[in-house]
Amino acid sequence: MIRIGIVGAGIIAAEHMKRIQKNEHAELAAVCDVASGACESAASKYGAAAYTSYDEMLKQEKLDALFLCVPPFAHGDMEEKAAERGIHLLVEKPLGLDMEEVRKKAEALERSGIISGSGYCLRYMESVQRAKRYLQGKEIAMVRAYRFGSLPPNPWWVDHAKSGGQLVEQTTHNLDLMLYLAGDVRRVSADMALLLSGDIPGITTPDAASVNLVFDSGALGHIDTGFFPQPDSRASLEIMGRDFRLTLEDADLTIMESEQTTIFRGKGDFYQSQDDAFIQAVKTGDRSLILAPYAEALRTLEVTLAANESAKTGQPVSFI
Repeated sequence: MIRIGIVGAGIIAAEHMKRIQKNEHAELAAVCDVASGACESAASKYGAAAYTSYDEMLKQEKLDALFLCVPPFAHGDMEEKAAERGIHLLVEKPLGLDMEEVRKKAEALERSGIISGSGYCLRYMESVQRAKRYLQGKEIAMVRAYRFGSLPPNPWWVDHAKSGGQLVEQTTHNLDLMLYLAGDVRRVSADMALLLSGDIPGITTPDAASVNLVFDSGALGHIDTGFFPQPDSRASLEIMGRDFRLTLEDADLTIMESEQTTIFRGKGDFYQSQDDAFIQAVKTGDRSLILAPYAEALRTLEVTLAANESAKTGQPVSFI
């Protein structure tokens, strides 16, 4: 059995706990969270040990893998301490808020030889994998995406210094798919503003953002995102190229060509697919099972943080 620990007992950690329990090769051995009540409740539910100290959990438990499900400002040196002990890692997005610190973490993980994945779970959707196969060798001209929803309940989320804002903390999934399907980018520029949510106590993060991208291929990209008082949540990704238009919406994939339109209705649990793949990679050593390795998540973070910087300075950010 693969013995797994989880750091964090919040919303996303709960999703992972459910999937770990369903995997016949894994055991949820420990849960760690500074909030003792949430930690003990989760640990009791799954028959795991509860810890409020990360160091104490590492000292007391013999773990094969860790799921790090902490806010972006709270990573500290958790990754490095796990890597020193040879503990494999699945790190939830975003990886952090400081690129220099995250690069040092990536170097430490690389030196350790552990398996390190990230929480970009949408890559594991069958519709996304079908889209990636279809796009191989295709000429892409434009990539467009949007994501709109309500304000998350986390009290730290409205503090821009702690969350990085919606693009970094939520819409990072959508931008990650743009990079995964259309390739890397060489320039990013952005505008962001706090327009409708200024009455929220303590808010410092923009509620509207518009981002332009230039891909290495020359293709152009754009993403809009925001959280407003509105009746619904929406997200979509569209890729247009020579003789085709591909759209991903929720779990569904639509490919429109000159002679036909193909619609694939997505199904399955992509969280389960992600966690099963990570557990199997730890069990077998097969790194190819990890569709969102830490190094690629680092690049997604870099692009989102660059967009924040562009919005702050009013200047585009180019990557060498």
